[in-house]
Amino acid sequence: MAGAGRDGAGAGAAAGEGRPRWSPLRRRHDEPPTWTQALAEGDDAGLFGPGSAVWAVNGALPTLVAGIRALLLQTLHPGAMAGVHDHSRYREDPLGRLDGTVRWVATTTFGDRRAAAAACASVSRLHERVTGTYVDARGDVRPYAANDEDLLRWVHDTFTEAFIGAHQRWGGPIPGGADAYVREWAEVGRLMGVRAPPTSLAGLRAELDGFLADARPDERVAEAVRFIRRPGLPGVVGRIYPILFGGAVASLGARERDLLGLRRPWWPAITLTRAVLAIGVRRFGRMSPSERNARARIARLAGAPESAPWA
Repeated sequence: MAGAGRDGAGAGAAAGEGRPRWSPLRRRHDEPPTWTQALAEGDDAGLFGPGSAVWAVNGALPTLVAGIRALLLQTLHPGAMAGVHDHSRYREDPLGRLDGTVRWVATTTFGDRRAAAAACASVSRLHERVTGTYVDARGDVRPYAANDEDLLRWVHDTFTEAFIGAHQRWGGPIPGGADAYVREWAEVGRLMGVRAPPTSLAGLRAELDGFLADARPDERVAEAVRFIRRPGLPGVVGRIYPILFGGAVASLGARERDLLGLRRPWWPAITLTRAVLAIGVRRFGRMSPSERNARARIARLAGAPESAPWA
């Protein structure tokens, strides 16, 4: 998820200028951001389409937990963590960063091919100025750049693992299974500049194990984890966030929790997270505005009768 804007802007920095932002608690009939409505436009079905593993996973509510899980995992690469520490505005505007990331995910998932490519190109341009140095696991000072393939691969892998892991825990069936999701989502990794990303769950986990062998938790990691635990979100979002955070921590493996300095919550975090997500499905429905607008685009291209624009 940080790949959509570790610098705090991401693919959606200009999303909806003056229009509503994405919100995890938007009501079914609230006006969505302009970029969500724009997904009804376009010239093709997009990278994936109805019936794909990516639509099933990225369009479901467990992504709310997956985003937290991805952020936690991404702190474990010292180069990525240095980029966050040196360049990100996540402390000042966590919801703005979330809005940008959600826009990137939705556009690459549900937009047409041109929109998906443009969203990835926008992130790459923003990353051009994210450079610096960090200390690796051996104590050597190394340069980093957000567009380096090593960091892009790390972000892609952690994002993929977090989304598939959260969906396997709290989501429904995945067409073709987890391998299909990893294989399909690899297309977005390629758009972001990752050559030969993993195309199976086993390959993904093997690559992540290689990265984690060089993990070097330090005070920057501890600081980021403290912020992710308590980002100071307002209102109802802030009240339900601790449950989702607890679910994200509980869903991680023991090795990852140890590296992050986190313990599995003593309370039933998995069960309570499932209950929160079930309430969300009842309140918002199973289909997001992004998917509704994508389906409207596909129906238009197929010559099927269109409904009024979906909100």
